[in-house]
Order: sequence, then C-alpha cells, then structure tokens
Amino acid sequence: MTYQVIARKWRPQTFEEVTGQEAVTRTLRNAIEHERLHHAYLFSGARGVGKTTTARLLAKAVNCHRSTAPTPTPCRTDDPEQCPSCREIAEGRSIDVLEIDAASNTGVGNVRDTIIDTIGIRAARDRYKVFIIDEVHMLSGAAFNALLKTLEEPPPRV
Repeated sequence: MTYQVIARKWRPQTFEEVTGQEAVTRTLRNAIEHERLHHAYLFSGARGVGKTTTARLLAKAVNCHRSTAPTPTPCRTDDPEQCPSCREIAEGRSIDVLEIDAASNTGVGNVRDTIIDTIGIRAARDRYKVFIIDEVHMLSGAAFNALLKTLEEPPPRV
C-alpha cells in the first residue's frame, strides 16, 4: 500500500463532490455543457474552500479525452480506465496544464518566463492550455501589468 497525503486522498474528483460551492460548480458545468467557456476564471475566497481544486477540475473537464468536447464529468483519479490527460493533470505532470505558485514566484520575470513566453505555443496533447496561478494576489504590481495584456487578449485555446 502506498502512502498518500489525506488531503489528496479525499480531494473532490468531480464538480458534484466540491462541498459548499454549488453555485460555482453549477455555473462551470453549465458553461461546459453549453460550450460557453471563457478564457479566464478567477476563483476567490478564504483558504481551504476549494479554489485550486476547482481550477484543476476545470482543467480536467476541458481536456478530458473520454469525450470529443469538454465534459462536465471528467475522469476520476481512482478510475483504472482514466484517460491519459486526466491522469497527468491529477498527478501534476501535464505539459499543457501549468500550475504556478505566485506566492513563491512574485516577480515580473517569473510571469514572463512561465506564462507570457509560453502562452503562444499551442497545447501539445490536450485541447486547451491551462494556467493555474495559485495565490495570484501575491504577484507584484509589475507582474500584474505584464499579465494584463495576456488576460485581455489571449491566444485561442488558452
């Protein structure tokens, strides 16, 4: 038996399992079902409410290979028939879903190196390239300004 951190073991695997965020998850599921996805989503709230988990679920939903289009029900990590995209996203090793810790990488150089310089490159394996910026409020003013143009005019499928 392999050791697994309890927070990872019990992390929600579907939008329905995200507790206390029914309005948010319903909105995301509806956007996916009706193909009305936006290029950026901002999840805010107190620590531990599921912001990063919801962002990862959204990344899985738009890139799940079990469906020919984004699906509101991506693969579960405990499913032995899980698609490669969902597995890589869950394990944090997808080359098309990049998670940035803005608390540690606060400068404009970090934003340029991680996001701006790579955003023009199309997704290699998945439908969409996804950037999850955790603790985005920790970015410096210059880093926010560098990110602003990218947020206002993103390339397709990002």
